[in-house]
Amino acid sequence: MTLIKSISGIRGTIGGTVGEGLTPVDIVKFTSAYGTWAVNKTGIKRIVVGRDARISGAMVNNLVVGALQGLGIDVIDLGLSTTPTVEMAVSAKQAAGGIVLTASHNPKQWNALKLLNADGEFISDADGKEVLEIAEKSDFKYADVNDLGTVSTDDNFLQAHIDKILALPLVDTKAIAAADFKIVIDCVNSTGGIFVPALLKALGVKTVHELYCEPDGNFPHNPEPLPENLTALSKEVIKKQADLGIAVDPDVDRLCFVCEDGNMFGEEYTLVAVSDYVLQHTKGNTVSNLSSTRALRDVTEKAGGQYHAAAVGEVNVVNKMKEVKAVIGGEGNGGVIYPDLHYGRDALVGIALFLTHLAKFGRSVSHLRSTYPAYFISKNKITLTPEMNIDALLLKVEERYKKQPHSTIDGLKIEFDKEWVHLRKSNTEPIIRIYSEGNSETVANNLANKIIADIKEILKLK
Repeated sequence: MTLIKSISGIRGTIGGTVGEGLTPVDIVKFTSAYGTWAVNKTGIKRIVVGRDARISGAMVNNLVVGALQGLGIDVIDLGLSTTPTVEMAVSAKQAAGGIVLTASHNPKQWNALKLLNADGEFISDADGKEVLEIAEKSDFKYADVNDLGTVSTDDNFLQAHIDKILALPLVDTKAIAAADFKIVIDCVNSTGGIFVPALLKALGVKTVHELYCEPDGNFPHNPEPLPENLTALSKEVIKKQADLGIAVDPDVDRLCFVCEDGNMFGEEYTLVAVSDYVLQHTKGNTVSNLSSTRALRDVTEKAGGQYHAAAVGEVNVVNKMKEVKAVIGGEGNGGVIYPDLHYGRDALVGIALFLTHLAKFGRSVSHLRSTYPAYFISKNKITLTPEMNIDALLLKVEERYKKQPHSTIDGLKIEFDKEWVHLRKSNTEPIIRIYSEGNSETVANNLANKIIADIKEILKLK
């Protein structure tokens, strides 16, 4: 059993011993700590709750809602929803914050409490530490019987979310309808099965073939939208002679596409393509995290904007986007953040912008993909002994490459012309994650192997 307490939320496997898994006791404790923090921070006794469709969702929802009521907080329960929908609802309802019950791309035995601030954005590092401290001390007080919170359900936010997307100037429903796309969707039997078909219908798409759209939480494959998990979608696109395939993760904040020939568009290129379209119509800057493809920088500079890198983590990307006034940003895992809608990864707005882009482009998805710089990312890791000082090791690697452009805002990223390698230490185990990118798979792997060899040599010199 696993329980991970981090600044962004509480994530764990369902069941087990208290403090070792995501048990009912742990769920109530951390919900109570968050609710206490949110009310202390804002003075507002109102919190929005929504969940994905995983099997444990109803159970977790009952505990969360009950704990918040017990604190005297009024709960707006969206029921089956998406992370971006909850984010938008927090702001719309002027709530103290929100809790999204989802373990995102983790398998079905996992669930989590994703914690939002009053702006509908993930809480900061400092705020997260406050929540954990309140939980550690059990520093919360429940309400008397006459002061218990109320619960109201609101199922209008699916339509509200879609309406706001349709109202965006860069979303062209007439162009999408005229393109007469045939689309296959894989929603991994979660809430995307509700939201994605509704969005596509509203956008004017008439032919949608649904794959795994029953929101019952029985994930038919690993729910992370990676190529190895999307073989059924790829085959169905070819079988149905569709124009493209669309896949989302269980809470609908990650997005990737399959080309008409069954090949992957590449999750790294979701943000690249959407940014390309946005930058064609809106001059400005972009942001992604340090481990995302360089292709976004290339597309941004070609459009006359400036690219900026942020530390890994959505909250870091959002903060950087605000700082540099980025018009589009996100993460290379298929996460699109479009500030004109809201500051959160949102697969739904990503779909609308991508389909508009494709409709105006007028050719196939594979042809669109071929217009972008070709880069390949290699992901590796090296395991060290638990007592190893990883920070000191990274300093020695940095010293070796001090003449190369490099960044230390999140581990160590070293640039070699258009190639790069990013080293990050894990927060949960004694490993260094090594991401590298080059213009071919061989180049990316060779760069990673060179850095791994350097690390091993440094360790021998100790």
